[in-house]
Amino acid sequence: MTDRELLNMAKNASEQAYAPYSRFLVGAALECADGTVFTGCNVENGALGATMCAERVALFKAVSEGQKDFIRIAIYAEGDDYCMPCGTCRQVLREFSTDMEVLCARASGGYVSYRLSELLPHAFTFGNF
Repeated sequence: MTDRELLNMAKNASEQAYAPYSRFLVGAALECADGTVFTGCNVENGALGATMCAERVALFKAVSEGQKDFIRIAIYAEGDDYCMPCGTCRQVLREFSTDMEVLCARASGGYVSYRLSELLPHAFTFGNF
């Protein structure tokens, strides 16, 4: 699968987002090692702590279907800036991948690529406690 195909899946997922408070619609597409892709969108809640990011929705869907080996994730939102994963999402992704690729897109179609280790250096991991 090409970067653009994965990014398009993330963009399509953003159209399902429920974001009545922020109006910031986010989509994610998580690619597994076997080529399976799981998508997710952000789901907001009036109790802000109950809001779930698109990245975690995609990851939790994948894990609930037995997948735990991820190679990359694409994240998309309308806006001028690249849509980067929040700190919580970075830590949750790190639980399952030491160094997946993270594609961060913006509305213009441009995107940047990072390794998860660049976005979350010195991550808290199972071996740290």
